[in-house]
Amino acid sequence: MADMFAVELALDLSPTVPGAVLDTLRWHLGLGEPEPVDASPDLFPLLAGRGPAAKIGGVLTGELLRAGGHWSLTTRQEIHAEFLPDLDPLLEALAAHARWPGVIGQVRFYEEEVPELLVTREGKLARVGLRVA
Repeated sequence: MADMFAVELALDLSPTVPGAVLDTLRWHLGLGEPEPVDASPDLFPLLAGRGPAAKIGGVLTGELLRAGGHWSLTTRQEIHAEFLPDLDPLLEALAAHARWPGVIGQVRFYEEEVPELLVTREGKLARVGLRVA
């Protein structure tokens, strides 16, 4: 049994997002930017998967585009459970610089039907568990 999670993000970033946050995001997307200064030696780009997904179905992807004075991000990845804590600092930074409050993504264990929503509230990341009705 694999401990894989589907991680999906879709959000617009504020026009004032700091360059350091964008550099870290680009690195995680595998866009060849330098490794973040505060990265642990074991950290690798967590949003760089592309092509068919092994466990979650569909396609792994990640795009960061400049649009109308702000940045738009969409990514879908499968991440092993042991690396989810490495993703948290990036999720918190993205939530802090999201253009609007609300849902910015979701995380779902690959064998489960119901995801945990990633929500930004007043610039802070919140995780909202859902239940099957």
